[in-house]
Amino acid sequence: MSVVVGGGSGFIGSHLCKLLRTKGLKVTVISRKDEEDTMTWNDLNKNGLPVGTTAVVNMAGQTLLSMTSRWNEKYKRDVWSSRIDTTKDLVRAITRADVPPKVFVSFSAVGYYQTSLTEEYTEDSHGGDFDFLSRLCQAWEEAAILPKDKNVRLVTLRVGLALGRYGGLIQRMYLPYFLGLGGRLGSGEQWFPWIHADDVAGIVLHAIQNDNITGVLNTVAPEAATNAQFSRTLARAMWRPDFFPLPAFVINTVFGSERGKLFLEGQRVIPKRVLESGYKFKYPDLKSACENCSHLIVND
Repeated sequence: MSVVVGGGSGFIGSHLCKLLRTKGLKVTVISRKDEEDTMTWNDLNKNGLPVGTTAVVNMAGQTLLSMTSRWNEKYKRDVWSSRIDTTKDLVRAITRADVPPKVFVSFSAVGYYQTSLTEEYTEDSHGGDFDFLSRLCQAWEEAAILPKDKNVRLVTLRVGLALGRYGGLIQRMYLPYFLGLGGRLGSGEQWFPWIHADDVAGIVLHAIQNDNITGVLNTVAPEAATNAQFSRTLARAMWRPDFFPLPAFVINTVFGSERGKLFLEGQRVIPKRVLESGYKFKYPDLKSACENCSHLIVND
């Protein structure tokens, strides 16, 4: 089996490509760089998918968490186009392929659902049209829709906040927690829809290998947690205190109020269809995930 991965050089992508290769799959990463086992987006648009491609995964997109980029209209356009345009490029390549792949796994995010302290969201819940992030997710999912006559299975992953020692939130939080300066964000009461990066990769592989899986999958861990619970669990895993909450106004000042919602508001998202599909989580609970992320050096 040959898999093409858009955005495979990033944090989650590196976890996925490692897993796919350990399972004996051939992996081609679409990247801005022209390196071994990669192709550029220009190559894709010019030449199409490599012959023999059986699965396509797209997780490309500029990070929302950059502390060096101001949240302004230009940055929002970049965030939007890096997701929507790359998805459209892959849909076009799949459509034009003489022998199309069997499955297209396209990423979205739990930002599709409206933030709430009380609601629970399954894959059937409404969302997608109440702020910039939800509209981005809706447009992202719509861009992935393929012509029905191509008979390509589409799986859409609404991914939560991915945890892993060497990327994402943990990479940014590790030093202050290591120094004993960690704490909840804002009130800490907001839901924290988390998942370990290894399980994101595992669910992608599960979706590729199982022909009966189609449609939306809430790609979050089965154990729901608030931000305060996450902060306390991570601090305990690192044998550190959890005494220094970060006020909401600081987060909004650094990231902007619109992007600050990622930290200060959340959703309780249930991976109903993932569990029903038979996937077994490597890190089903927050304690095991935080323990994996707590070490200075992780050998996995």
